[in-house]
Amino acid sequence: MMHIEEDICYVILLSPTEQDRRDMEIIRAHVRHLQELDRQGRLILCGPFDDAPGGMVIIRAASLEEAVSIAESDPYVSTGIRSYVLRTWCLSHEGNGHLGIVG
Repeated sequence: MMHIEEDICYVILLSPTEQDRRDMEIIRAHVRHLQELDRQGRLILCGPFDDAPGGMVIIRAASLEEAVSIAESDPYVSTGIRSYVLRTWCLSHEGNGHLGIVG
């Protein structure tokens, strides 16, 4: 069984490329990709930005390498209409003492 660190997520920032186009087949494939991530329990949040082009997908993955694989398998990325930046995001919350920082 794969272990996913509960307090680490990966943020995939998607940005339009010069090849960007409104292609409903690619958009539907992107949504199916997100639905599959959701079924697998990997998708945390996703959606387009309202104030800028692009969007964000927040996932759980067992490693940075797996997160890269997930990002690169997104039809938006694999077709070249979006580029991505992947960021590792450490969750701060009461359960982990806000990453050990006492207020």
